[in-house]
Amino acid sequence: MHLAYPAVLAVLLFCTGLYGVLARRNAILVLMSVELMLNAVNLNLVAFDVWLRDTLHAGQALTLFIIAIAAAEIGIGLAIVLLVYRNRGTSDVDRLRDLADPPSAGQDPMDDSMAAPTDNDADQARRARRQTA
Repeated sequence: MHLAYPAVLAVLLFCTGLYGVLARRNAILVLMSVELMLNAVNLNLVAFDVWLRDTLHAGQALTLFIIAIAAAEIGIGLAIVLLVYRNRGTSDVDRLRDLADPPSAGQDPMDDSMAAPTDNDADQARRARRQTA
């Protein structure tokens, strides 16, 4: 078997996962893209292990370790995403900010700013900008 075939497939998988991480806004799709990148690395490890004819099969052993870590990562990641979705009402990565309070009862949950409104004029200006956009 030529090494080029699995290497090219791994590069395509990794690039697809990288595009998903950089372009997606949904946190679940970002986690799926990270898993796709890890699987591309696993494919490379196994292909190079077979190509080098390693007697210890270190590439395959490392692949099993990465699969175990990926399973734990996806479990914890999904738990965090579900918790954030329950608290914030969105899983949009761009709208999540560290240590920001959830929107108050009088504030629009789809508003880009997570800060509480300070006065009526600022709220009206924000609504007007949103309607014109």
